[in-house]
Amino acid sequence: VGPGLLLMAGSFAAFRLLNRGLERLVPPPPSARRNRWKWRNIWTSLAHSALPSTRSPSPRRFYLYPELHKDLVGTQPPGARSLVAVSVGYFLEDFVDMLCNQKFHQSWELLFHHSVVIVCFGIAVLLHQYMGFAFVALLVEINSIFLHLRQILLMADLVHTTCYRLTSIVNLGTYVVFRITTLAWMTRWLLLNRQQVPLAAYTVGMVGMAIMMPMNIILFYRLLRSDFFK
Repeated sequence: VGPGLLLMAGSFAAFRLLNRGLERLVPPPPSARRNRWKWRNIWTSLAHSALPSTRSPSPRRFYLYPELHKDLVGTQPPGARSLVAVSVGYFLEDFVDMLCNQKFHQSWELLFHHSVVIVCFGIAVLLHQYMGFAFVALLVEINSIFLHLRQILLMADLVHTTCYRLTSIVNLGTYVVFRITTLAWMTRWLLLNRQQVPLAAYTVGMVGMAIMMPMNIILFYRLLRSDFFK
């Protein structure tokens, strides 16, 4: 068993344990007690988002690894493989958690999203390639911090507070910068560097981007409508 698989398995187990213990660490408020598993699920997701956000290629780190601009296939920034493997473990845990606790018609979009991420990130970890591509994709998790925090405030019935209003504004701003822009840049890189990427990997990457971009644009519209155009 390779170190990548061990890291993914260890990450899955760690996030599973965290999920089980979160209700003691962060007790749900009365408004969230009717949906305890969701409360635990969101806090687990927030913990994962905070982890790669400290190591992902922020604008400053992007300049530290200028090779990421040119080569997302062979470039492997320090710690990238471990970080991506840990993320695969989290997405597997979240997939299982939703599958066991939520009706399929309520979670199919996220299950589909997680499936794409698990396949793409798993290929990068197991093949020791495309690590730069997966590493840049983790920029999305910077926005996920505010996306999950917004959900926590909603569940805690704090929607009419200044904290919620500020969170929703920062959430939309980081959504455009770190989610939509990142995915658009990755799609452009794939199109411009078609010759560098084998056909199978190129197909997986383009299909992944073709799925992710519409999903994220639709979610952005839903957030905008919910928080600003009610």
